[in-house]
Amino acid sequence: MFQLVALPALNDNYIWLMTGSNGRSVIVDPGEAAPVLARQDSGLSPCAILLTHHHPDHIGGAAELAEHFGIPVYAPDDARISCADVRVAEGDAIELPDAGLTFSTMHLPGHTLSHVAYVGHGVAFTGDTLFSLGCGRLFEGTPAQMLASLQRLAALPDDTQIYCGHEYTLANAAFAQVVEPGNPALVERLAQARAARGQGQPTLPVSIASERATNPFLRCDQTSVAHAVARHCGSDPDDEVATFAALRAWKDGFRAA
Repeated sequence: MFQLVALPALNDNYIWLMTGSNGRSVIVDPGEAAPVLARQDSGLSPCAILLTHHHPDHIGGAAELAEHFGIPVYAPDDARISCADVRVAEGDAIELPDAGLTFSTMHLPGHTLSHVAYVGHGVAFTGDTLFSLGCGRLFEGTPAQMLASLQRLAALPDDTQIYCGHEYTLANAAFAQVVEPGNPALVERLAQARAARGQGQPTLPVSIASERATNPFLRCDQTSVAHAVARHCGSDPDDEVATFAALRAWKDGFRAA
């Protein structure tokens, strides 16, 4: 009943274009306007813009696109997003009848304090909270906040398709393999990702079931991940939050061989 298209933007961002059955579209996290405007000749007819957080590479084109198309911008309640028309919060229902689409909002602090995700129709736009095989850096939130946000996403139905903000899968896979070198699901996911990139295609979307099986940041409750963190740090983490915090710090300084 809908189509989803990835528009590459900036260095490694994706702008997501979700088009309903009646031909109207929703634009998600436009870091720049040009990739969207370039599709006008193909009949693009947007009705709304959804923003997950305030970082410029996710909102840089929103004001221009909103003015150009005369459409509203939905965004978290954050003064750093000055172009917002509708402020969204945890549990809000976003009805977009022109596109035949409806989303619910999840407040996911961690990467930023006001970060949100939009969930509906079996998809989740996760911005920079959950990446394929990784998660966002903690620029504002605490490890406990970020872990709780990731656990909420991990609890979505198995077949929920994750659409995140960056093409980071292969880089994240290099770290995930160091953490869990014996994970067969990770080996399979890496092969799929390499094949997709080899054909110039995105590695996204990916199911939440796949992420639960392969993403180390969703697997901090697993003995294999806790043991890998302990080996790296030289001591056992006290609990799952400590495991996550150490894992994120490890990833922050990781450089692939």
